[in-house]
Amino acid sequence: MTTNKPSFHDETSLSERAEEFGKKALELGLIPSFVVRYFVDSRQFYIPDENHSEPLTAEEAYMRLKKIVEQANK
Repeated sequence: MTTNKPSFHDETSLSERAEEFGKKALELGLIPSFVVRYFVDSRQFYIPDENHSEPLTAEEAYMRLKKIVEQANK
């Protein structure tokens, strides 16, 4: 799943890639939970931890989850 080229071209595909990284991070035990709230025109992502759980945009979730998964694969 790690490539140098982005595998998205719009908000929907970016959200889908963020979800894929979220599922992978869960499978690897890197995050305790992952929640996606679906709205008509967007999605909000949550990566809860012990201190807080603020909604993330698709871009924020993608970048954070991608970093978590890539660091675990090193």
